[in-house]
Amino acid sequence: MKFEDTEVWGFEHGIRGARNSLNSWEQSDSGICKGGDSGIGCTNCAAKDTCSHQFNYTYQIGKNDLKLLQELILMGTEHRKFMRQIMVSVDITAPLYWFKEFDTYKAGTVEDFSSNRYKIYTKEFTLNDFSHDHLNSTSLELLSRIILELNVNRNGFNNHTSELAEAEEQKIGWRQMVQLLPISYNLKRTILINYEGIRNLYFSGINHKLDEWSNYFTGWVESLPFAAELILYGGRDKA
Repeated sequence: MKFEDTEVWGFEHGIRGARNSLNSWEQSDSGICKGGDSGIGCTNCAAKDTCSHQFNYTYQIGKNDLKLLQELILMGTEHRKFMRQIMVSVDITAPLYWFKEFDTYKAGTVEDFSSNRYKIYTKEFTLNDFSHDHLNSTSLELLSRIILELNVNRNGFNNHTSELAEAEEQKIGWRQMVQLLPISYNLKRTILINYEGIRNLYFSGINHKLDEWSNYFTGWVESLPFAAELILYGGRDKA
């Protein structure tokens, strides 16, 4: 499972929006850190005690703003609307069985994903196309036989015998591949999601029996900017 090309934006306008209902924009103390006491200044920075000025020329949340944001987080999802303005784009490569769980928990996402419906025949199937890290030797041998059969049908799809038979042969070959394909097959999706959606996914999947959640997804979430201060803050919402 892989997370690639992560991009995060929206802290500035999210904080500005959080202060709209209070008319307290002048109390905002977030901004660009330029190292030392330049930029927003270490005195105002919420990361003062842990920062070694490695965040030069990056946006940092100030103490006043962080206090307000965390109060809103604890008040519930209807009050922390700023979380929906902090956006994340990421490429996730994961098996079909993980995306099935992801689709159950997700909300407010936009996705563009590789299609096994139309392009499954474009490359030869290999063992590395499947998540197989927990398979024993017997199951691994069975998966290898399935991969062999998938490639037989792929070759039949790509090497039809005549123009008249093309449509029917391709339809048969394509159906063999689609219906035989194990759910351990890995796909790549480009996901657009916000911090509120990520918070919901994090706490929904943190104790999931699939270790793709605990070993990979939660680690990626915890690596996001201000994850501890915002996404994880306060723990799971009370029912």
